[in-house]
Amino acid sequence: MTEFGSDTLPAVEVTSYSLEIRDGDGFLGDRARKRAFTDVLDELRQAVSKAADDPLGDKASGQLSSGDLDKMLLKGEPRIAGMILGAVEGFSQRLADVLRRFLDEPSWKGVERIAVGGGMRDSRIGEYIIGRTATLLNAGGHKVTLMPIANDPDHAGMVGGAYLVPTKNLTGCDVMLAVDIGGSNIRAALLELPEKRSARMKNAKVLKLEHWEYSREAEDLGRGDVVEHLVEMLETLAGRALKDDLVVCPIIAVACPGRIDEDGSILAGGQNLPGNWEARKFNLPQAIAKGLPEIGGAATEVVMHNDAVVQGLSEIPAMTDVERWAVVTIGTGLGNASFVNRSK
Repeated sequence: MTEFGSDTLPAVEVTSYSLEIRDGDGFLGDRARKRAFTDVLDELRQAVSKAADDPLGDKASGQLSSGDLDKMLLKGEPRIAGMILGAVEGFSQRLADVLRRFLDEPSWKGVERIAVGGGMRDSRIGEYIIGRTATLLNAGGHKVTLMPIANDPDHAGMVGGAYLVPTKNLTGCDVMLAVDIGGSNIRAALLELPEKRSARMKNAKVLKLEHWEYSREAEDLGRGDVVEHLVEMLETLAGRALKDDLVVCPIIAVACPGRIDEDGSILAGGQNLPGNWEARKFNLPQAIAKGLPEIGGAATEVVMHNDAVVQGLSEIPAMTDVERWAVVTIGTGLGNASFVNRSK
């Protein structure tokens, strides 16, 4: 069964992921990454401060959390709310521009619905951006809908891992292990599998979660240190399941940044991870299986795909009524993937 970064999955064909369209000296997607919202807000504050006091005061834009911005928008003075709405508009314009370019790509032709995930999705500000971006696209003649991902954004990258595995390989299992590797943290979960199994089954759900924000660790943290800690997280979760008399699937689903080769190596896009994850001699699935060779007495198998693809897969139950769909994840970069549903 082992295949990595495959275009053909049980329920969908992956028509593209990690699209990189050049935009001057950089990439188009960088115009709509999470940091870009802060840039838009800064530009607006600087422009306003030339004629009046900055309504947001002395606090730097980067120090304002999504919760802070939500509160300012909903309960702040009119000038403060106006400032936030101005940033929402500016960022939405950027995101709409990026999505128009994606929709012109052959792999995105015919996309009817786009799920929006990542860190900004879990806020009212993020929902405003999704709604405004959809309006801009529709006003420009694009017959596409946008929707926030249905799952908790911190869970979607693990929940989607269940859709990497053929249903027959989940037979007899109560739970499975899934991992979501990010540029600053790692989440590992024990997923409770739904009773009715199919390629388009109702989502699994996070039963137990281990979270490690490794960016807060020592600056010299290496690749080996990260893998070792990840294996410990998985061992802990598997041990809890076995203690509760749950049958653990011996397959671990991994979501990882970058382009994934068919042998499981990371071809590109792993630059934000500690150490060199793109080295040809390094293979993350093999490293995990070596650290945790058995689960419940069965040999461990690891499946892996790009993190935006896996987050998108968590939306499969909500996409059965369309043929072509896509996902974008707003984070350190703008993750993206497009899909076409396979025949049932």
